[in-house]
Amino acid sequence: MFCLGMSTRILALDTSTDACSVALMIDHVIISERFAVAPREHMQRILPMVDSLLAEAGIALKNLDLLVFGRGPGSFTGVRIGIGIAQGLALGADLPLVGVSTLAALAQAAWRLTSARQVLTAIDARMGEVYWAQYRRQDDGIWLSDDSEALVAPAALGVITDDLEGNWAVAGNGWQTYPKLVCTNQLRLIPGETVLPAAQDMLPLALQQWRNDGACSVTQAAPTYLRNEVAWKPYLPKGFVK
Repeated sequence: MFCLGMSTRILALDTSTDACSVALMIDHVIISERFAVAPREHMQRILPMVDSLLAEAGIALKNLDLLVFGRGPGSFTGVRIGIGIAQGLALGADLPLVGVSTLAALAQAAWRLTSARQVLTAIDARMGEVYWAQYRRQDDGIWLSDDSEALVAPAALGVITDDLEGNWAVAGNGWQTYPKLVCTNQLRLIPGETVLPAAQDMLPLALQQWRNDGACSVTQAAPTYLRNEVAWKPYLPKGFVK
């Protein structure tokens, strides 16, 4: 349980897209990160990244307070790898977990890099679709999305964004795949300077969730796929009993 004013050590990891990343926050300050674009190498890279980051900081896994994982949406395989690794680490060190939306992490990155407070996020979902969400940042740092996370065809976004106006930053690789993803005279789209989600941007979001009792146990952790939600079996090592 989070207590205001307590010392916090939070590790985040993400493998939900082509990027593979880890980051460490101590007392609300992000002190170290690892980031690599490494398609199909997540399983080989993620644990060495975690080990080197913790060794650099001089912190043992068991001395962390919270583990954070990118819950998706994104690559089915990547999301499953990330949540499975997080569950294994959390189980071994008896740590709570928080799952953070990869789309929300993109919005957080756009704000960090450009100070944009309105962000349209899109991740290429293949098959002519994108994972989509729109975010507005409040003065307290909370992002409002109006539950807009969805899997949509680009042609449908004209209707979805019809009531939006003003300046909006764009973030995610969906904008590279579909350069004219949204075309309307009501919106002025500006670069959000971020293409793939990163673990460092999940940390502030996870801290907010933790403050609001949003942490969960190993068996409660779950991914977000959006497309054809598949059955999810949590990572439970041999001999583990609920």
